Amino acid sequence: MEMNASYTSLVAVGDSFTEGMSDLLPDGSYRGWADVLAGRLAARTPGFRYANLAVRGKLIGQIVDEQVDAAAALRADVVTLVGGLNDTLRPTCDMGMVRARLEEAVERLAPSCRKLVLMRSPGRIGPVLERFRPRMEELFSLVDELAARHDGVVVDLYGAPALGDPRLWDVDRLHLTAEGHRRVAEAVWQTLGLPPESDWRTPLATTEPPSWAVRRTADLRFARRHLVPWIGRRLTGRSSGDGRTGAQYSADLGRAFWVTPQNTGDPGPIATWRRVDVTSLS
Repeated sequence: MEMNASYTSLVAVGDSFTEGMSDLLPDGSYRGWADVLAGRLAARTPGFRYANLAVRGKLIGQIVDEQVDAAAALRADVVTLVGGLNDTLRPTCDMGMVRARLEEAVERLAPSCRKLVLMRSPGRIGPVLERFRPRMEELFSLVDELAARHDGVVVDLYGAPALGDPRLWDVDRLHLTAEGHRRVAEAVWQTLGLPPESDWRTPLATTEPPSWAVRRTADLRFARRHLVPWIGRRLTGRSSGDGRTGAQYSADLGRAFWVTPQNTGDPGPIATWRRVDVTSLS
């Protein structure tokens, strides 16, 4: 691995995990690990450019069809690709299709960038993880295989017990909190050969577990606010990502675009970065 490397650009491809849910900002937008990582990379590289094309709810086929060509066209130093987990969490899942589409994505992205980053996604400790673990592990085996075949790198978040701690997960039990996303950003940072700033694998401090009544109240709130709407979307064929595009994608032009900090010394929030260099697809 190249140590203390320098990178001039980053493109992030995927679903809600990469979009940044549930690292919620005061204005109602999401930040997430990819934005955190971009800010840190920008602080050390003048002229750094970034594009996040990820959209919540997307299945691997949608990621390939809607994001991959746009990402490849930007010819970034680093491309991160995280996808397929939404497929594995469906009641039925064609793992052969998932394999084929993920392979297609990697084959198209790997030649377009200097470093392709894949991930073994984290899972919240609980019954959902146990139910879908076999599919998830089949997906992660493919991730390892594709990274080895295409000279990519893998960030093993699944293998870090600390990231399974429910306290690092939002009340929807599907998405990480701000602290969870910060740890993911640090994990990717280190995988890219950059000097560690913290140990992202450190377990949270031990606390007194919540009482039975508190847990049941939380379960009921989760079911009402998150589980029932999620089931409703599955039954009606809808997705939380319907009608949405990536933060740095122009639906009107059919192209992705870069954003870059106004001030390299103090990059600030991604929302304040200026838009540059819209690239057409051939």
